[in-house]
Amino acid sequence: MAKTSNANKQTNKITLAHGSGGRLTHELVKNVFAKYFKNKVLSRLDDAAILDTYNKNIVFTTDAFVVNPLFFPGGDIGRLCVCGTVNDLSVMGATPIAITVAAIIEEGLGFDVLERVTKSIALTAKEANVLIVGGDTKVVERGKGDKLFITTSGVGVLNTNAKFSGSNAKPGECVLLNGNIGDHEVAVIGARNEYGFVTKVKSDAAPLNGLIAKILPFASKISVMRDPTRGGLATTLNEIASASNVGIIIEEKHIPVSRQTKSVCQMLGLDPLYLANEGKVIVIAQESAISKIEKAMTSHKYGRNTRTIGTVVNSPKGVWLKTFNGGLRPLVMLEGEQLPRIC
Repeated sequence: MAKTSNANKQTNKITLAHGSGGRLTHELVKNVFAKYFKNKVLSRLDDAAILDTYNKNIVFTTDAFVVNPLFFPGGDIGRLCVCGTVNDLSVMGATPIAITVAAIIEEGLGFDVLERVTKSIALTAKEANVLIVGGDTKVVERGKGDKLFITTSGVGVLNTNAKFSGSNAKPGECVLLNGNIGDHEVAVIGARNEYGFVTKVKSDAAPLNGLIAKILPFASKISVMRDPTRGGLATTLNEIASASNVGIIIEEKHIPVSRQTKSVCQMLGLDPLYLANEGKVIVIAQESAISKIEKAMTSHKYGRNTRTIGTVVNSPKGVWLKTFNGGLRPLVMLEGEQLPRIC
């Protein structure tokens, strides 16, 4: 019998790239979790699940947070866990109501660190107007937990006219984004101090339920809302294009990226289109309603830099970047891991 090569053995192991939010993450979800957990709710693979229960549309989501370091400019793991859960509920058109918080703590973590994170969770939950209604705590041996991991779950109530899904995008619709991309991942890079540079970029981590509430009156004109976290804008748009069987063309000249984030990307060879965000929302809506939606979003503090960045087309399929010189560049899902442990 022929020996199995090291390369083949490697494919049977989980790597950091499987947690990137890119192609390998999607293959992992499809080939393992979705394979065994398959049901009509899960198969939609949206940011949160709509449960038609007791004549009320309850929306439910869960997420885990493993950022390194725990504190970074503009946020920390506590703010991150509330924002991530609230935003996953909100992009489905739900009003977030309550969350639970489970902490896995490594032996030796300082009480001052834990208290600082807990205070941040409380303040962010207050900003988002959600209750923390339960949780759990586990402590693992020193060296087995990397300080602190947090898992949150959240529930909300679906607004009547909201029927958003990544599979709903239609040709002719427009794509909006509420501000600069890539700031969260650049803030984490700077906080790690691994590359010998200082940056003033702050994470965009923010609860977006207030912003999204501004555009729910136009829900019947909106087909998709998603928050581009791991894998960034390009990967999230690929998810939508694939689920909807459409093409999406975004224009480089309209995509907002801060000067400092651009500089870091140029220095490290990163593409801001694939960097993680924690306070951004993609809105895909009918062209006739775009000006009203954009006006409503710019009236909120987390949407002041909202702009239309592209359109949905019938073909070519997939996601394409219209460059500054007018050419079309294909944007595929993130391959591998640009930076591990960023959310």
